Amino acid sequence: MSRRSISKVIARSTPLSSSSASAVLQPWRAIRGPAPTAVRSSIWTRGVKTRTVIKASSLPQGVLAPLPPLEGDDAPTKSYPTVLQQHLNNVRKFSDCVVLTRVGDFYEMYFDQVKEFAPLVNLKVAKRATLLGDVPMAGFQHTQLDRYLKMFVHDLGKQVAISEQVRLPEGERSGKAGAPMYDRKVTRVITAGTLIDENFMDPYENNYLLAVHLEGALPAQSTPAIRSEAYDRYKRTTKVGLSWVDLSSGDFYTQSSDLASLPSLVARVGPREVVLDSTLESAGQAQLQSLLGEGGFSLHYHQTTQMASSVADWTPMLERAVSDKDRDAFTSPEIAAGNLVLDYIRNKLLDQQIRLQPPVRRSDDEYMSIDKQSLRGLEIRSTLRDGTFQGSLLHAVRHTVTKSGARLLSQRLVSPSMSLSVINNRLDLVQEMTGQDALREDTMALLRRTSDTLRLLQRFSIGKGDADDLLSLAKTVDVMGRSSEVLHDHIVKHQDRAVEEVVEPAAAPLELGFLWDILGRLDLEGPARVARSIQDAIDEAGLDRQHVAQAEDQAEAEDMTDEVVTADIAGEKVPKLGKRASRSKTPAIETGPDEIWIMRRSASPTLERAHADLEKLVHLKRELAQRLRKQLKAESLTLKWSAQLGHHCHIKGRDAQGTLASLGGARSIGSTKSTRTFYLADWTHLGVRIDDSKLRIRTEEERVFGKLRGQVIENLMKLRRNAAVLDELDVACSSATVAKERGLVRPILNDGTSHKIVGGRHPTVDAGLKEQGRIFTANDCAVGDQEKIYLITGPNMAGKSTYLRQNALITVLAQTGCYVPADYAEIGLVDKIFSRIGSADNLYQDQSTFMVEMLETAEILKQATPRSFVIMDEVGRGTTPEDGVAVGYACLHHLHYVNRSRTLFATHFHALADMTRDLDALVCYCTDVAEEGDGSWAYVHKLHRGVNRESHALKVARLAGMPESTIAVAAGVLAGLRKDRRYSGAGPLGHGTAPDVAPKLAAAAG
Repeated sequence: MSRRSISKVIARSTPLSSSSASAVLQPWRAIRGPAPTAVRSSIWTRGVKTRTVIKASSLPQGVLAPLPPLEGDDAPTKSYPTVLQQHLNNVRKFSDCVVLTRVGDFYEMYFDQVKEFAPLVNLKVAKRATLLGDVPMAGFQHTQLDRYLKMFVHDLGKQVAISEQVRLPEGERSGKAGAPMYDRKVTRVITAGTLIDENFMDPYENNYLLAVHLEGALPAQSTPAIRSEAYDRYKRTTKVGLSWVDLSSGDFYTQSSDLASLPSLVARVGPREVVLDSTLESAGQAQLQSLLGEGGFSLHYHQTTQMASSVADWTPMLERAVSDKDRDAFTSPEIAAGNLVLDYIRNKLLDQQIRLQPPVRRSDDEYMSIDKQSLRGLEIRSTLRDGTFQGSLLHAVRHTVTKSGARLLSQRLVSPSMSLSVINNRLDLVQEMTGQDALREDTMALLRRTSDTLRLLQRFSIGKGDADDLLSLAKTVDVMGRSSEVLHDHIVKHQDRAVEEVVEPAAAPLELGFLWDILGRLDLEGPARVARSIQDAIDEAGLDRQHVAQAEDQAEAEDMTDEVVTADIAGEKVPKLGKRASRSKTPAIETGPDEIWIMRRSASPTLERAHADLEKLVHLKRELAQRLRKQLKAESLTLKWSAQLGHHCHIKGRDAQGTLASLGGARSIGSTKSTRTFYLADWTHLGVRIDDSKLRIRTEEERVFGKLRGQVIENLMKLRRNAAVLDELDVACSSATVAKERGLVRPILNDGTSHKIVGGRHPTVDAGLKEQGRIFTANDCAVGDQEKIYLITGPNMAGKSTYLRQNALITVLAQTGCYVPADYAEIGLVDKIFSRIGSADNLYQDQSTFMVEMLETAEILKQATPRSFVIMDEVGRGTTPEDGVAVGYACLHHLHYVNRSRTLFATHFHALADMTRDLDALVCYCTDVAEEGDGSWAYVHKLHRGVNRESHALKVARLAGMPESTIAVAAGVLAGLRKDRRYSGAGPLGHGTAPDVAPKLAAAAG
């Protein structure tokens, strides 16, 4: 149709309303320009022919106004499904975490985190189709949560936010079809230091979260070129506050120190995670590592939101408030560190409440200081070579039978006591256990029956303990009571024996005062009542049946997961397992797992009545079933319940061919050739009554359980103290067992500054040789008052390093309160142990092997005191012989005149023996090689006075398998060097160097 035709039609038409006119103008607008698709389709659709005429004067003049938007003109906004949007919101809120969202029986992650993390934990990446395109996804079954948390948190050092599905209340749900039934919110952020009850925690070590607070500005990064006394002075005067917490046991500690001691303190605590104030996040990683030291911990930052001005503000997170007299002892750096760690915990646990033990202040004066190099070099917790537990000192002396006892022993080994009374009390208990086999064996047998009480109690403090935990706790309390009886009977028996053997009977009770103290610390009245209530209430047989049912459900779920994964890998259609899963959870009511009760009927009067009512109803059900079978002549009839059908009757086999006419009110809902299912009002009403009765039992069981848990919380402090006593008994029995097996002796500790060790042996080497049927060569050590420094020379592989370490380890064991491997040991208290052993570079921090050696040596010379014990091995070997001798002599000179510490110094620089003749408190000892006439030889590991000027390096090279041609060349070179030395006199390492440098060093030392 042309424009002229349209004009004619308009001119001849009758007047129209404005709306009609607008409708007529729509084709004209379509012709003038493009229109939306929806408009075009409505215009050009052919319909009934009509003629409409309007006056030309009625037409609008000028530019036409824009058309109003048509209904439905805008396309609907595309968005992600609710689950994905909820997940995405949590990812944005917890941007520093791996977010795991609970969807049904799975935990899933989506979007970019899938590509980043799924390959790291071996999760298969899939895709989920959405309106906005495919979204990457990966997931795992909820029963595998601990497994993947271990990989994310422990192995990768990540923080994981757990987003659980929370069912929305009826009032908050939208009435629209397909509206979300669940809200998914993050309920907890899991980090390496905030583990509470995860199964992958190391049961034999504490899981510490350490917060460090620095008073003042962070020092500028120091390099070897600018290292100065001013920088060292700054580090020693800058105060540092430390606070560390083990959420799994409730332990809470604080300590104030200085920046220079921080790496050693961090190494002693051994945290899994370190948290710093967010203001330090701008510092470089290398600088923070130099301040904190190396360790297997993850590092995170946090901005404190709740500032506490005193320890009293910590009370809401403590099981009891700190006493007024103890509050003033906490320094401001400790309070700041405590604020940081507690606020970090609140931030990660979100809505979960936790109760910690009152903070315990640690002081440098209470414990022997073992710096980070010594912890590593002496292999106290792990070996130096590969970092394994086997081969360490802890491995050699740990014969504990409880996990908490193992943790206590580990703490003691890295923090030996400086209190003679504490040490002697521990040794008294070990001595009693060593001498009384029956007492030790009875105690260990009882301890084997205990659970990890401290961690169990912490589960209850956060409301997570279950019936198994209650039962385990009750059994442990029984062991506490039985242990008390065993100790009491032993004391009475020993006193009676002592009265017959000693002249002065009054002395006998005093000898066992430490056992009376232990008995006095056991408070059993309240815990015993709780244990009886638990044992009277919980049905252990029902609990076992519940475990079997849960194991079967888990096995079935894992099988279905394997089917899905296998089908997906093979490219086959994924089986639909929803119906199978629902069918497996809805068996006949007579044998359903929902009839497993974990409480005894006698747990409460209400529970007893509810069970009686249920029995009556079950009896009525049997009568109804029997009546129906008789009436329908169908012996296969059963009364069932399922989630899909509710309460229904079921007939199978030939009985299904019968009729339901004789049953009034029966309504058939399904039938096949071999089955028939129908509703019956009598069974529906009775089934509802049975369900209500079961619900009352469940409700009452939960009430009784809550009451028992409340009783445990009321006795929390008593139970913690009792558990600590059991741990002490375990450690004492462990030391006594090792002493009996390996012939260890009780050390004598005093306030002196000397060692007197006769027949000392290395704890781990001695044990290893005995397993091979070999004998360790014991050595004496009398370093101290008159002979403060042992300068030890000898061949390679002749035992110099072993001798150094064994005396340091004997000292650690003695002040830990353990027996030591020696024939006799009398040791003056040592405040600090230092070791300069081994060689390693630190290329990441631009430190060569020799630089690392000098840094460690410098710290020893700056920090060692007259009460310290120092072992130094091969100082100066990382440079030229001349420089090495000079450095070695300077160290000996400083240790002799300034530090005055007990020192064992091993070297291959034989000239040092001649250069140190004027050092009165230095004596020379050596090991040797015994050579036979036929050319054979053997090491002589026995230490004796003198200097051995032969290192016998070529003998060791031959033992190592070096080619004979190479050894021959080396022998020729060595002979030439010795010949040159004889012709040139003393040589470059001769005696004449000492008189020149000694006065200058003496003057510098003051």
